[in-house]
Amino acid sequence: MTTMLTASVKKRFRDIVDDAGYVCADAALRVYDCDGYTLARSRPELVLLPSTTDQVRRIVALCHEQSIPFVPRGAGTGLSGGCLADGIPVMIGTARMRRIRSIDLANRTIEVEAGVVNLEVTRQVSGAGYYYAPDPSSQSACTIGGNVAENSGGPHTLKHGVTRNHLLAVEWVLPNGDLLTLERDAASSGFDLLGLCTGSEGTLGIVTAAKLRLSVRPQSVITVLAVFTSVADASRAVSAIVAAGILPAALEMMDATVIEAVRAAYGYDFPADAGAVLLIELDGLEVQTATLAERASAACREHGATEIRTATDAEQQELLWRSRKRAFGAMGRLAPSYCTQDGVVPRSRLPDIVERIGEIGARYDIRIANVMHAGDGNIHPVMLYDESDPDQCRRVLAAGDEILRACVSLGGSLTGEHGIGVEKTPLMTDAFGADELAAMADVRSAFNPSGLCNPGKLLPSEGRCGELRAPRPRGGG
Repeated sequence: MTTMLTASVKKRFRDIVDDAGYVCADAALRVYDCDGYTLARSRPELVLLPSTTDQVRRIVALCHEQSIPFVPRGAGTGLSGGCLADGIPVMIGTARMRRIRSIDLANRTIEVEAGVVNLEVTRQVSGAGYYYAPDPSSQSACTIGGNVAENSGGPHTLKHGVTRNHLLAVEWVLPNGDLLTLERDAASSGFDLLGLCTGSEGTLGIVTAAKLRLSVRPQSVITVLAVFTSVADASRAVSAIVAAGILPAALEMMDATVIEAVRAAYGYDFPADAGAVLLIELDGLEVQTATLAERASAACREHGATEIRTATDAEQQELLWRSRKRAFGAMGRLAPSYCTQDGVVPRSRLPDIVERIGEIGARYDIRIANVMHAGDGNIHPVMLYDESDPDQCRRVLAAGDEILRACVSLGGSLTGEHGIGVEKTPLMTDAFGADELAAMADVRSAFNPSGLCNPGKLLPSEGRCGELRAPRPRGGG
């Protein structure tokens, strides 16, 4: 590896963090060569793991002084290469920043550092009847700093919203090392800088802490499983449920390939011959949820549901959600590798995009499973392949691009929650015109005039792609 860092600068970095926060050994750096998007890999020269906001500020200030590019990283669960080093020498990870700074139940807020795991926020307040609503499928591993950077959502986005809807303030280190507190002012005075920075994918600075809004546990939760012979029938039921004025907390879909994997992995007795299932969750007052569940079930029957199951006890609900949230992990039973896409289409176009995905999979000879946040049209086609075969890797990349372009052509977007990262930068010109992209570049330059903070991400003018993952030798080792 060609070094971009002098010995004296490395010593200054090491003086800022303790030995546990200084990672330079080749074997240790391998952990940081990609996020969940494993088709692109690039190893940083140095990983720094600060444990305080002041350490983050001092590291970034030193990078600014020495004109050293750097990339922020949370837990590395992202799925678009947003924290790929790709020629960037310094990676700044926030995983050691795990303090709960304060809990204010009277005002339903909690302040946590960037490295606190998403699910830990709920654990801290669940005994008092509260929870944190944004629930990415990786919530047992992903961290709040990364959630803010990606504006993360999850299955319950349909009713309860994404990270932005539950974010009250952040502690933000600018690319020159200055420290700001960005707040969502109830009076709406001034620019909404908090909203602007949320979802900026680490290109405008680094989140070190966040103040979050807590939600009260609903009085009643009913989970309905509706079984269909086809994805098309299930998709029509999704539109019918929403058109009926029902707003489920979650409205998820899994196709036959996913059902095959999760049946084997988690033991829930999904019908073996199902073409698709809908997972519908209704929450609210007890007098309300039973009626809503029956109305949603009736809409499903009208559109071809062959079976309706209702889970009202916590054990059955937990098993259903385990099957859905860990569906990606179950894909290992079907293929050595998988790549998950993240496009969005209008709900009414779900049958169209599923048909297109089938055509694309056949053309590229790639088996594709489908998991969807169907209620808001957010699709997750899971492309199954063998990463040791370079030709399969190339076909997966090409198929993924076609799927996303199809989403845009159907009136949708390139991403619902995974972000642009490096994966989708070449496609930004399909979704935006030159003037819109120039405006985005101007915003980035206002925060990041030196271009040192996470270069090569999000905007196509800077888009670079990490090297395609090299084939891994078969056998031991």
